[in-house]
Amino acid sequence: MARKTETGTGTQAKTTEANTGTRRRKPAPPPSRLRRAAQTLRRWLIRGTAAVVLLTFGWVGLYALVPVPTTAYMIAESRRLGGVERDWVPIEEISIHLQRAAVAAEDANFCLHWGFDMSAIRDAIADGALRGGSTISQQTVKNAFLWHGRNWLRKALEAAITPVMELIWPKRRVLEVYLNVAEFGEGVFGAEAAARHHFGIAAADLTLRQAALMAAVLPNPQARSASAPSDFVDRRARSIADGAATIAADGRDSCFAN
Repeated sequence: MARKTETGTGTQAKTTEANTGTRRRKPAPPPSRLRRAAQTLRRWLIRGTAAVVLLTFGWVGLYALVPVPTTAYMIAESRRLGGVERDWVPIEEISIHLQRAAVAAEDANFCLHWGFDMSAIRDAIADGALRGGSTISQQTVKNAFLWHGRNWLRKALEAAITPVMELIWPKRRVLEVYLNVAEFGEGVFGAEAAARHHFGIAAADLTLRQAALMAAVLPNPQARSASAPSDFVDRRARSIADGAATIAADGRDSCFAN
């Protein structure tokens, strides 16, 4: 009789353990509606970010090979003025004087940095951001891919795209695009159109003096004239010509000059 009691007790214990195991393996409850929505949102954010990154690399890669057809600023100015002057030419058809003058005027360390001139940025901050710290690379990104204006979104996108462009494009291509999309007078875009507008010659035939005058208007092309320079523009052009000669002498034109 005692054995039967022990056997019954053991069977009952095993049944209890089995029931406990069954309860432990009980499937987790389905996620709440809010959790499912959060997971879906996260997936779409990841996919959207990946799509934006791929699109950016593709766009920058495309412009490494083909002329920039137009820009947001050109379109806006064309609507405002009823048309703009513009004629794309390869860098081989742009005077080396203008190449050096633009670099001397806007970004003397163009060949030495990777898109951002940290010393110029520090100087701009020290001066209360009254001076510009943008490199030719940053300006090219702003002109070719973005829009004009001082807001944090544009600056953030500029900061994100500039290293991508520097990674894909050689410096010579950066300068080529810059000189073809920069504004050299109200509604006058690119070196070729500007050379013909201001001096009646091709961009390839610009002298150092003419190139320096064109570079002198770059910070404020709608208020300055290369063909009818003010005293300020004349003085700035002389300084730029000296800077271009210095760049040629010390080799800071090595990334774009033949």
